[in-house]
Amino acid sequence: MTSPGPAEPLEPSLEAVVSQTFGPAALAEVNELLPVLVRDLGDIDWRLHQVLGSTYAQLTEAARYACSTGGKRVRPLLMAVAHRALGAESTRPVHSLAAAFQLIHTATLVHDDVIDHAETRRGRPSMPRAFGIPLAIVSGDYLFVRAFELAAEYPRSIILKCGEACADLVEGEVLQESSRFDLSTGREHYFRIVERKTAAIIAAALSSVAEIAEVPPPEADALTEYGKSLGVAFQIRDDLLDLYGDPDLLGKPLFTDLREGNPTLVSLRAFDGLDPKRQAEFEALFQLRHKRTKHLLRLKELTDLTGAATEVAGEASRWAERAVRALEPIPVGPYRRLLELLARGAADRRF
Repeated sequence: MTSPGPAEPLEPSLEAVVSQTFGPAALAEVNELLPVLVRDLGDIDWRLHQVLGSTYAQLTEAARYACSTGGKRVRPLLMAVAHRALGAESTRPVHSLAAAFQLIHTATLVHDDVIDHAETRRGRPSMPRAFGIPLAIVSGDYLFVRAFELAAEYPRSIILKCGEACADLVEGEVLQESSRFDLSTGREHYFRIVERKTAAIIAAALSSVAEIAEVPPPEADALTEYGKSLGVAFQIRDDLLDLYGDPDLLGKPLFTDLREGNPTLVSLRAFDGLDPKRQAEFEALFQLRHKRTKHLLRLKELTDLTGAATEVAGEASRWAERAVRALEPIPVGPYRRLLELLARGAADRRF
């Protein structure tokens, strides 16, 4: 077991969350709203901290470590901004729920790192590397339990939304596993995975915010559609960064999807764009269970020949604009504007 290293703050600053995840344009917009949102996220962090403690110190340490490496607070930020965009003067009613959705997301990342044999996350040893696979799995389970402890403060309908989001995540993982090393599954299968693994939890989180705010159906539907579309844009960009990103900025190595045989929009488009001879080579390399560096680099080289990266980047942007259009029923104001910038930044980020 690798030592997890010295203790660090549970999460990065709000400036880092927005700049790294959504880009400088969104950060410039946040500067005006920064004091309010820093307080909102601080309160959500405090609520999250309250439920991480266990009778067993090792489990508490592992849970805190998972939260320090397990995401950039995108969901709590979106929930706080959405609640204020609906006219709320305080985000207190959504603090526990935002903490719950963050814990659900973190738990899935812990389990993903086990499944993907990940060595690092955000520049630090992954949970399986730092604490071993058994404790990593149990810690992920523990975070799910604590998340539902927080969700239990809300009406049954919201608890069910949390449960459905978790079921979607599991279904997405099963769908992804069923298509490993298989480039014939196609775009529709890819989008079914993305909608369940990434988009569903964001849509459920924002739908729950709308329910808490007791807004009319058009506004509730708008936030749900916004969350779904933003989630798809975010994941498409994530897949692109796995091939073309900067590993130092990402805090993890590149080519995870190629190595694990997960078809993404990039690899599917690249495969379709090659001539028959190169298609055969691409498929043969993609299907290798144990790829060497030379195999991964050749797959990228073949991808570069097709212009797939440009097309996939455009696809992410189209989903981001779909998210922006969904916001039309939301009252015009600085928080709606920030939601628009967050969507566009998700499709253009470098982290």
